[in-house]
Amino acid sequence: MLLFAIFIRSGLFAEGKFLGKVLDEWVNDLQEFLHTKLPHLLAILFVAFVISRIISSGTNRIMKIADRKDSRPGRTSQVRTFTGILRTTLNAILWGLTAIQVLEVLGVNLAPLLASAGIAGVAIGLAAQTIVKDMLNGMLIILEDQFNVGDVVRLTGMTGTVEVMTLRRTEIRDGDGTLYTVPNSQITTVANLSRDFSVATVNVSVDFSAAPDKVVKLLTSIAMDIRKDPAFSADFLEDPQVLGVDSIKGSEVIYPVVFKTNALKQYGAIREFRRRVRIALEDQGMLPGDPNRPLREYALPGEAQPQSGDSENEPRTRNAPKGPTAIDPTTIPAVTHNPFTGEGM
Repeated sequence: MLLFAIFIRSGLFAEGKFLGKVLDEWVNDLQEFLHTKLPHLLAILFVAFVISRIISSGTNRIMKIADRKDSRPGRTSQVRTFTGILRTTLNAILWGLTAIQVLEVLGVNLAPLLASAGIAGVAIGLAAQTIVKDMLNGMLIILEDQFNVGDVVRLTGMTGTVEVMTLRRTEIRDGDGTLYTVPNSQITTVANLSRDFSVATVNVSVDFSAAPDKVVKLLTSIAMDIRKDPAFSADFLEDPQVLGVDSIKGSEVIYPVVFKTNALKQYGAIREFRRRVRIALEDQGMLPGDPNRPLREYALPGEAQPQSGDSENEPRTRNAPKGPTAIDPTTIPAVTHNPFTGEGM
């Protein structure tokens, strides 16, 4: 090293010559860098590294807590997506600021660079504002747990199962296999059909001739039999409720029956209920309701059919036929006058 120093300080690099002065300035700058700037740079890089490790540890912690509290595959996928985006974004911001600090310590003039970055940022922001809205809304959907992968939802008028969800878009597949891609910024209202429980109302239509009390008793018995059936009992959260007569249209009387089940588990129970109702109505000699069927005069077995020439003061409406030997009300001729006012029809 001594020989090298002697060689450098001779000839063109001798003290007092041009290159000698340049060499002296380099040595002074190196001394200043090692004395003041290098410790500053090392401190900046150390702090940035520590913050980066904190970010990584924090996002991993969030993911573990989410897995422990909610082990659903869809929710786990959402949390992983969110934590990955959060980690990448925070690290990008962190190292970007670190780079600016390093350049400032090295004496680089950042004013033109920052001005160019600002103009470019405005242009990119104007061009990609829809994408930014998509991502912001996607983050809110994930944070608020509005729906998960695998949930059945209704979004922007379309109903289907969520198959893919990212910060920018959501993909749902409906019952006929069609796959819809919905930008997250277009999602303003979410109807999640897979949360907590489902309530289904089955409107049973029975003919006006059937006694309401008998119909309610029959429907209650059928509904409770399904409630106790081992194939469906685990799906129910409450006993079915027969609400009684809801409306009357023509010869049609509507009896609503309400089923409260686990989410998306109501379909099997109501299909079985409809099947048993169809069989029971036939066994009991009851007709299904028809809003277009006019009210008819009924006669019990053994009684003569009322004639159109009978007195207007004679009651024209009788009890509906009962039992398998009863007269089919649909075969009885329609009344020729209004049974309530006596006027011709």
